[in-house]
Amino acid sequence: MSVGTNIHTYYDGRWHKGDIAVMRAADHGAWLGTTVFAGARFFDGRAPALTPHCARVNRSAEALMITPTVSTEDMVDIVREGLKHFGPQDAVYIRPMYWAIHGNETAIVPRACETGFAVCLEQIPMAPADTAATLGYTRFRRPVMEDAVVNAKAGCLYPNNARMLAEVRARGFGNALVADAMGNVAETATANIFMVRDGEVFTPIANGTFLAGITRARHIANMKADGIVLHEAVLTFDDFHQADEVFMTGNMSKITPIKALEDTTYQVGPMARRLREMYWDWAASQPL
Repeated sequence: MSVGTNIHTYYDGRWHKGDIAVMRAADHGAWLGTTVFAGARFFDGRAPALTPHCARVNRSAEALMITPTVSTEDMVDIVREGLKHFGPQDAVYIRPMYWAIHGNETAIVPRACETGFAVCLEQIPMAPADTAATLGYTRFRRPVMEDAVVNAKAGCLYPNNARMLAEVRARGFGNALVADAMGNVAETATANIFMVRDGEVFTPIANGTFLAGITRARHIANMKADGIVLHEAVLTFDDFHQADEVFMTGNMSKITPIKALEDTTYQVGPMARRLREMYWDWAASQPL
């Protein structure tokens, strides 16, 4: 099911208008979940960080034992061709994806002989600047490498995220603050997480239980360039309750302030506003 409107799909070597069918019932990805994707954004006439997102979907494919078939450079060119279907003021979600088609003799392990590839472009507005979210606790945790392919942006990881969201939304919260296997804070159900205390910024250290996102890395680079003190550290839920400000970062909205964690409330703080301005300034400096 699509989320946005005005969809264009690249499949079988060309662009198609609409949300077309790209996978068959017997494809390995359809019934065994061997799918990976990346999510980039086009807004204000630019697609910042498009190349890193395309590179990551190829790395994700390899992590899931799927053979990537499109180079990063060619994928960028395909996306840019597809973006010509949209106007410069349209906001577009960019989703290149791979899936395995055939399995080995036991069907379970994907075979390298053929890989499905598509790109879906959906027009989805950017979140308003004053958007803020709430977080609740969930009993579900992020897995480790020994349990799941946490080094890939893989579709098979998302049912766990979905049950996190379903659990907290049943209690009236918008997102979940999620622990890693050791019980320390990892991220939210949909994005990386940061907190501010005494003017300094803290974020969970990338310990292999969650994807340290491309947007996360951009905000960290912007902070360091601006002289903001940033700590990547082991953080507890108590640390977040004692924070002055909390925000999450991800490709879909870039940065979203948090206004509550369970019964702890926060003001939408100056750091999130500052980082949002810095991100938009950086994005405006990128090539068209």
